[in-house]
Amino acid sequence: MAIGNKARLGKTRHAVIIALLCAGQPALAELPEPVRAMIDAAVATGDPAKVRTVADLARQTNPTETAEIDALVAAFETDLAARKAAEAEAQRAALRKADLFDNWNGKGELGGFRATGNTNNTGVTASLSLNREGIDWRHRFTARVDYQRTGGVTTREQFLARYEPNVNVSDRFYVYALAQYERDRFQGFEGRYAISGGMGYQALKKDDVQLSVKAGPAYRVTEFVDGRSESRIAGLVALDFDWNITDRLKLTQDTNAVAETGGSAVAIIDSRNTSIDFVTGLDAAIAKKLKARISYAIEYDSNPPPGAVQTDTLSRITLIYDF
Repeated sequence: MAIGNKARLGKTRHAVIIALLCAGQPALAELPEPVRAMIDAAVATGDPAKVRTVADLARQTNPTETAEIDALVAAFETDLAARKAAEAEAQRAALRKADLFDNWNGKGELGGFRATGNTNNTGVTASLSLNREGIDWRHRFTARVDYQRTGGVTTREQFLARYEPNVNVSDRFYVYALAQYERDRFQGFEGRYAISGGMGYQALKKDDVQLSVKAGPAYRVTEFVDGRSESRIAGLVALDFDWNITDRLKLTQDTNAVAETGGSAVAIIDSRNTSIDFVTGLDAAIAKKLKARISYAIEYDSNPPPGAVQTDTLSRITLIYDF
């Protein structure tokens, strides 16, 4: 790479000299060899920040050759942009050829929890998350179970499964669909099913900070432990926030009244019952694919079944393995 870049930069330098001669200006002096070697070494790294730093130092020590230094930097930036464009196109071509079972990645989570509210106990928590990123489409699947059994009696048994596909309609906006299943007999229901669809907006889209919001109509069916069943039209509002504080520390905030994904907030609102899941998590990297997580969740139902309270909280300490 260094030899190829050096050859291209040499051609650019001579082109600059010829252009200046044709314009009636004196030819540029040759850059001292140590300075040229320093710039070539920075170019060989492929790091734009290093190239800019070295070029700035070269301009300060060789003020009469700034035009040639600028030409070398411009040649590097042009070559870098071309290589990035080629890599992006190759990636898009690979995504177009991929079938439904390709390009999935995910994470498994295992640890313990402390619950308060309808139950006051500690137990085992486990979850699985799968993601597939395409050119425009994304698929996300989440499953979680919290379970405890004491003295032969089950004292905590909560299941959650959620599938959400969405498709980009612009750089910031997307359309989503969502299907979710929950079961928690201690909160008073044998099964709670929800489907929703609507629009989402990527409010922040940076390397270290991401924030997305979505909203749309929803339909929910609840099967209670006493045999009753209710179905209602509702509305869904959700927020998902991730902040990479450092390379090894990440804060997540998810609010999602339909599902818990480890860092989101979602509210499903109907005329009879509003349910909200509010989850805050802090991830710390242990190894390349292993991290520890501390999270705190609030689960709220405005109109719980008789004998159940409105608010549950869960504190979780888990290990997460990315695959």
